[in-house]
Amino acid sequence: MLRASRHAVLIPSYNSGRLLFSTVAEALSVWPDIIVVIDGSTDGSENALSLLAAAHSGLHIVKLARNRGKGAAVRSGAVRAAALGFSHILTMDADGQHPAEAIAAFVEQSRAHPAAMILGVPVFGPDAPALRVWGRKISNVLAAMETRRAVVDCLFGFRVYPLKDMLAVMTSSRFMTGFDFDPELAVRLSWQGVPVLNVPTNVRYLSTAQGGISHFHYGRDNIRLGFMHLRLFMTWVWYRCRGTLPPSS
Repeated sequence: MLRASRHAVLIPSYNSGRLLFSTVAEALSVWPDIIVVIDGSTDGSENALSLLAAAHSGLHIVKLARNRGKGAAVRSGAVRAAALGFSHILTMDADGQHPAEAIAAFVEQSRAHPAAMILGVPVFGPDAPALRVWGRKISNVLAAMETRRAVVDCLFGFRVYPLKDMLAVMTSSRFMTGFDFDPELAVRLSWQGVPVLNVPTNVRYLSTAQGGISHFHYGRDNIRLGFMHLRLFMTWVWYRCRGTLPPSS
């Protein structure tokens, strides 16, 4: 049976330091069902979660033996969510960027539109690195082209997915294992006819002194994003020329 809420918050984490505890604690303060996926972390950041787990029966911790990438971690968490009877998951990062206070509003949007994916559109403050803000514009232009402007921001990871549709797309693909799974999953779900709701959402960037950490490498990861969009765009062009929609993988 599905739980009454039907929604779980899914937080993938790889060496998130002290921010993991505060992120999970903030999420638990507004939502009871949380799944944390420890993606082969080596910094011991997950150890502090035992205190939260003892006080919150809705906190589930999935530990992966080695780092497999953000997409693979989210997929593992989604599989656990399905086994626990949830119908939707809300994904958020472990690094403190995403606002826990927005969880309830996103879930309400999802309950009102259960077939849709609810995608956060970041509202950047003055703390946002200019390189990050401008660098995502190209990826967003491509995603808008690939989805007929349905997807406004393809990289922001604060979003709600219908779990059955999400797993069908991810498990049928040999891709979507790294950080670039966010844009690819949004595009492919849109191709499958999943409606999109774009919701403006505040985002914050923490300084190093505040424990802020990023595993994004501008050169390597932007090249990876480029190849991902090239693959998606060529698939989109091929099937559009044939008068059909692209497949899920």
